[in-house]
Amino acid sequence: MTLNDWFLKAMSHQAYIDAMETHKENLLHIYHSFTTPEDNDFFKRIQDKKLRVIVLTEDWCGDAMMNIPILLHLAEKTNMEVRMLLRDSNLELMDQYLTNGKARSIPIFIFIDEDGKEIAKWGPRAEEVQHYVEEIRAELPDKEAEDYNEKHREVIQKMTETFKSDTKLWNVVYTSLKNTLSSMY
Repeated sequence: MTLNDWFLKAMSHQAYIDAMETHKENLLHIYHSFTTPEDNDFFKRIQDKKLRVIVLTEDWCGDAMMNIPILLHLAEKTNMEVRMLLRDSNLELMDQYLTNGKARSIPIFIFIDEDGKEIAKWGPRAEEVQHYVEEIRAELPDKEAEDYNEKHREVIQKMTETFKSDTKLWNVVYTSLKNTLSSMY
């Protein structure tokens, strides 16, 4: 399948949000709380590219919960249509966008032009967010430890709360997306 085929197969971002069960409220909180910077020259340059976006995601993913609302704001400013594919139902495409060649990390944003050619790829995290995740995961005990599962749940909860509330991280995501798209021209 071509990227155009994948785009046509994908659901609208609204259908995805409507069907969410795990992080819907958190995603909507971020969406309604985030303010896009005044970047009109950038928005115009991207709008002129007439891009579309395929998002590989899953509802349970905390990174997607934080990154998708930022992308949606950027898409609104630049008239990019955003369509969503669930990672676990679309492994054929997901396996073309593995992180470090092995991990099915999400979200992945695939920016395509009118002809369906990939123009840019972003995800699953902004670099500064990756550093935060590495720091917090460093606190985990060894996977064989008796309390690993409990501590892992605590780390995931802490990351979710941080992703939901840390406006600095939201701006880091925006800047990372902007830098990725700016590298096109």
